[in-house]
Amino acid sequence: MNEEYDVIVLGTGLTECILSGIMSVKGKKVLHMDRNSYYGAESASITPLEDLYKRFDLPGKPSESMGKGRDWNVDLIPKFLMANGQLVRMLLITKVTQYLDFKVIEGSFVYKGGKIHKVPSTETEALSSSLMGLFEKRRFQKFLQFISNFDESNPKTMDDVDPQKTPMRNIFQKFKLGQEVMDFTGHSLALYRTDDYLDEPCIETINRIKLYSESLARYGKSPYLYPLYGLGELPQGFARLSAIYGGTYMLNKPIDEIVVEDGKVVGVKSEGEIARCKQLICDPSYAMDRATKVGQVIRVICILSHPVANTGDVNSCQIIIPQNQVQRKHDIYVCMISSAHNVAAQGKYIAIISTTVETNDPEKEIKPALDLLQPIEQKFVSVSEQYAPTDMGADSQIFISRTYDATTHFETTCDDIQDIYKRMTGSDFDFAEMERKKQDTFGDACD
Repeated sequence: MNEEYDVIVLGTGLTECILSGIMSVKGKKVLHMDRNSYYGAESASITPLEDLYKRFDLPGKPSESMGKGRDWNVDLIPKFLMANGQLVRMLLITKVTQYLDFKVIEGSFVYKGGKIHKVPSTETEALSSSLMGLFEKRRFQKFLQFISNFDESNPKTMDDVDPQKTPMRNIFQKFKLGQEVMDFTGHSLALYRTDDYLDEPCIETINRIKLYSESLARYGKSPYLYPLYGLGELPQGFARLSAIYGGTYMLNKPIDEIVVEDGKVVGVKSEGEIARCKQLICDPSYAMDRATKVGQVIRVICILSHPVANTGDVNSCQIIIPQNQVQRKHDIYVCMISSAHNVAAQGKYIAIISTTVETNDPEKEIKPALDLLQPIEQKFVSVSEQYAPTDMGADSQIFISRTYDATTHFETTCDDIQDIYKRMTGSDFDFAEMERKKQDTFGDACD
């Protein structure tokens, strides 16, 4: 270990593993360490089920009705991949897709007036949706046409809208869309967690709705994908990419100290040895003195013996409870997957609720979601602190990732990856640079 590296990475969360893969592909000499004995850090999938009980300090063992412990791979952080989003692009271009299999999530639902409704995402679905009255459906259809035709480089498509100045609220008013349509459009299509976007320039929302529709167009049932055997497969896939390009991995490695001289990182001390480096990437838990708390997220893993009611018995879905429907400031999310994804025993379902904490009683906050999932066989509750870096790395060359947020997709994680990349290299992240050459892939086949 007493060697010199270009980059040392601490923690094997998805953000760290993708950056480790990127740096290795770029020809950097990378050492990647984790204090845990498993990959994934905060974004791990836990197996067997007994380990999940231990992690949450639950007494006793899983009941026999839960099947074999090894049949379970339970994600600690619930997220899906947008089919046309940044993470899928990264997976395809680096060919990490070779190590993973994905399934399309079977439905996307939104909560309104105490019930759940399928999210209309095509013009045809909009016309048959129970979410809107007849006249509103026509107006919403025109709104969707406007969004799909919108092209920043072609003023004719803009219909007197200035994408950089016109707030999104004005666009909704332009099409005479009411509060409830604004709710599901902003929260279930554009996937915002709060209503702040309404007074911001509309281009970001237009692009988010386009991403949703383009993702949906790829596979039809929903815009979301999920890897078989759980999300813990994602960091492992990128770790493998890093290893193929010469990256060194060490799990179960206690980190004694990040060694800093004259304000700049020079290495990492572990078990008495020092590995030297020019740059360091880590999650906040390795550098708490350089991060600050920015909030809390509550996540509740629920094991069910039935699909979620009123979803048409699909084996996987997402449900969004918009903030206004339950008098909150942040949306509540439910991600549901099942034995069809090799993450649960036969006939079992895993539904994970998540939201940003707003009060001193987080469990009470997610009651509307728990009510949708009854009866619940077993639940595991966690409230996690969210951290963001206070040291952006310009002088120290220590680059700290942000804690995973309550969103149910990886777009914010990919934004963080691109932000860290730019701070490390001084240039924008270029997907083309990540493209793997033919010979690398051949080499991969025989490793």
